Amino acid sequence: MAESQIYWYDGALREGELSLPVNAPGLLFGATVFTTLRVYAGSLEHPLTQWDRHCDRITQSLIAFNWPQPNWSRIYMGCEALKSSYPVLRITVFPNGKALMTGRHLPSNLAKEQAEGVTLWLSDTPLHSRSQPQHKTGNYLGCYLAMQQAKRYQARDAILTNANGDWLETSTGSLWGYKDGQWWTPPLPAGILPGILRTGLIEQLIESGQTVVQRPWTPNLPTQFTALAYTNCVVECLPVHTVLLGKTKLKYDQSPQKGEILRGLLATAACNPEMS
Repeated sequence: MAESQIYWYDGALREGELSLPVNAPGLLFGATVFTTLRVYAGSLEHPLTQWDRHCDRITQSLIAFNWPQPNWSRIYMGCEALKSSYPVLRITVFPNGKALMTGRHLPSNLAKEQAEGVTLWLSDTPLHSRSQPQHKTGNYLGCYLAMQQAKRYQARDAILTNANGDWLETSTGSLWGYKDGQWWTPPLPAGILPGILRTGLIEQLIESGQTVVQRPWTPNLPTQFTALAYTNCVVECLPVHTVLLGKTKLKYDQSPQKGEILRGLLATAACNPEMS
């Protein structure tokens, strides 16, 4: 028998199915705002959990959409109730201010992917573009379609592109390239999500004296990188060894030296006590 899912909705811990009105905007239009966080050391206050930044992400989107703020003390209470069962929590806020918190486990093969790297598939269709890319909303159909297509190619994730063919981000994370002693990442004006881990890493790399180049990733630029990775708050940093472009494969160096560089990308942020 499958494990029953526990969750927190509208101020109470629940189990099993959730009932919503058939005309709820979240169902009809994907009208929700959400964030997904990883709880470190079982604490919402751990610096790498970045609780404040996740809450601020939702707050700023709600302000932009002119939606009411939820009861943040109840949201904290709900996440406290779920964190002992799940290391990954998703906070979803509806247009009426009600909030749903759900949990899930880390990918079972995450350590292997972090050590050996993954394959990504490059999408070249506008079907996979994200709606309101500067906000994390429930309208994720483009990303969902991209991920399903990537799985058909046995890839870990899909790389989204714009009308010019510029690389933007993956369906679940931020892209990073390495060349000439510098880290590169697509700029926000290109139409990407301001990833929480992306923001923290940029701040810390600059503070440590390193250069982060934020320029559009035109189709030729990724072929010049010696290393490639993508990041999000759940998987942290995944090195990429292969990108599938139709019948072509881009290969990236996964030597021990490059692996240390990629691991250092996250370690820089982990050493910063102000990331919370």
